[in-house]
Amino acid sequence: MTLKNHVRALTLVLVLALAATLGGCGKIREPYKDAPVTNVLNDKPADKITMPDGFSNLTTKCDHGNRIYVAFHGDGAYASIAVVPQDPSCR
Repeated sequence: MTLKNHVRALTLVLVLALAATLGGCGKIREPYKDAPVTNVLNDKPADKITMPDGFSNLTTKCDHGNRIYVAFHGDGAYASIAVVPQDPSCR
């Protein structure tokens, strides 16, 4: 292989690597397409219910008149969410 072919091969590899790198950055280049949000801030603490070992713990909080329950187990990646619409205790 000649030096010219080595340079061509290296150039091709670098171009393909650059294209692959930039092709994976679509989310970074994408304009913000998030859902609209209000300026209402609900930073009050949630109530945490600690269950015995082996059972999932639970948090509950009111938001806009709805009660939200989240069950989680330690630092696990999964949780369950339930919403009670128009809970009378959330006034």
